[in-house]
Amino acid sequence: MTPHRADRTSLVERDRAHLWHPFTQHGAEADPLAVESARGSLLTLEDGRELIDAISSWWACLHGHSHPRIVAAMTEQVGKLDHVLFAGATHAPAVELGERLVACSPAGLSRVFFSDNGSTAVEVALKMVIQSWVQRDRPERRVFIALEGGYHGDTFGAMAAGDPEPYFRPFEPFLFEVRRVAPTGEAVREAIAELGGRAAGVVLEPLVQGAGGMRMQPPTFLREVRAACDEAGVPWIADEVMCGFGRTGALFACDRAGVAPDLLCLAKGLTGGAFPLSVTLATEAMFETFLSTDRLRAFFHGHTFTANPVGCAVALASLDVCEQERTPERLDAIGGRIEAALKPALQGCAGARDLRRTGGIVAVDLAPPSGESAGYASSLAPRLRALAVERGVLLRPLGNVLYAMPPASTTDEQCDRIAAVMAELALAAAE
Repeated sequence: MTPHRADRTSLVERDRAHLWHPFTQHGAEADPLAVESARGSLLTLEDGRELIDAISSWWACLHGHSHPRIVAAMTEQVGKLDHVLFAGATHAPAVELGERLVACSPAGLSRVFFSDNGSTAVEVALKMVIQSWVQRDRPERRVFIALEGGYHGDTFGAMAAGDPEPYFRPFEPFLFEVRRVAPTGEAVREAIAELGGRAAGVVLEPLVQGAGGMRMQPPTFLREVRAACDEAGVPWIADEVMCGFGRTGALFACDRAGVAPDLLCLAKGLTGGAFPLSVTLATEAMFETFLSTDRLRAFFHGHTFTANPVGCAVALASLDVCEQERTPERLDAIGGRIEAALKPALQGCAGARDLRRTGGIVAVDLAPPSGESAGYASSLAPRLRALAVERGVLLRPLGNVLYAMPPASTTDEQCDRIAAVMAELALAAAE
C-alpha cells in the first residue's frame, strides 16, 4: 500500500492524477479548489484564501460548517454505536429521529424509510408508488407526471422523473415513461385526465425547481396539485431534498402552502449537510399496501448504511438547531437582505432579468453571450464562477442563472458581499 504522501506536491496536483469529479468536464474546466477547512460560512483554501460559501456546498450546509452542536453529536455517537444493520435491528437515534420527523412534517406522514442521499430518497418514493399499484392489481398505473425542467437526482428512476435535458439524454432509452408538464395546476390536472388509468402519481420539487434554474412557483400551485391528485386518487411525491428544513422560509415548502404530500423526500439539510443521510416519509395507507403474510410483498429496497446511527444522531442535532436558532426565519432574512441589495444594483444592468426569491434562495437570469442559447451549458457559468472566486465568494451558476443559497451562519456583512459580487458578475456578463 502506498503511504500517505507528506511531500510538497500540491493537493490539486495529486487530485489531478487520480480523481474524477461530479458534473465536471475535466477536458475544459479549471482545477478544483483545494479546501483545507471550513467554519461557519467560510471555506479556507490550501493557499490561505477564504471564500464565503454562498451556495451551502451544493445546497446542503444548512447552519454553517462545523456547527459545534452537530460536531458534538457526531463525536458522541460514533464512540457509542458507529453502525449496525437496519434489517432486523433498530437503535435509539433512528427511532427518535423517526418520531421527530413525523411530528414536525406535514400532517398524515407517519412512516419513515431511511436511505443515503436525495436521489435515492426519490428512487424509494417512485418504487413505493409503482409496487403499491402492482400489489393493488393496477400494474397499468405506471406513468408519472413531472414538471418540465425538473431534476430529482442521478439514479435511474430519479433520472426518468427529471427532464432529460441537459443531463440525461444518453440514458433516455433506459428510462421509464414520464409525462412532463408546465408548472400550472391546469397542466397537471389535464395530464392526469389524459393518462386516466395509466397515471401513477405526480412528482415535483415544491416552490423551487433547483437544478432546472431556480424556477419558482407560488404556494397556490401546490394546493392545485394536491386537489388534482385527490380528485384522481393518485399520490403526490414532494421532493424537498433541496428546499426542506427552512430553505423556503418555512421548515418545509409544503408548509407554506398548507398542504401535505403522500410521500416526502428529504436529504441535504436533514443532517445540516454534515453527513450523508436521507429519508422518504409516507402515509400509513401507503405502508399498509405492503403489509402481508406473504414475504414477497415486502418493499425490497435497502442499503448497507440505511439509518446509520451517527447520521441519525447528527440529524437530531440539526433539528434541535433548526428549532432553537430559528433557522427558517434566519434563512428568510438572509435571502431578503441579499435580494434588497441586489435590486438597486441590477437596475439598468443590460441582460439581468427576473430577480426572484423564495426564502433564502435568490436568483437572477443573465442573458447568454451572443449566438449562445440559455441553459446549463452556457459558457457564462465557468467564467462567472472563476470571477466570483477571485472576489472571495463561492458561487456556481446554473448556466446563465446566477443564484445564492448561503447557510444560516451567514452574517450581514457576508450577505452584502455576496450581493455585491453577484451584481458585479451580472455586469461582467453583460459586457
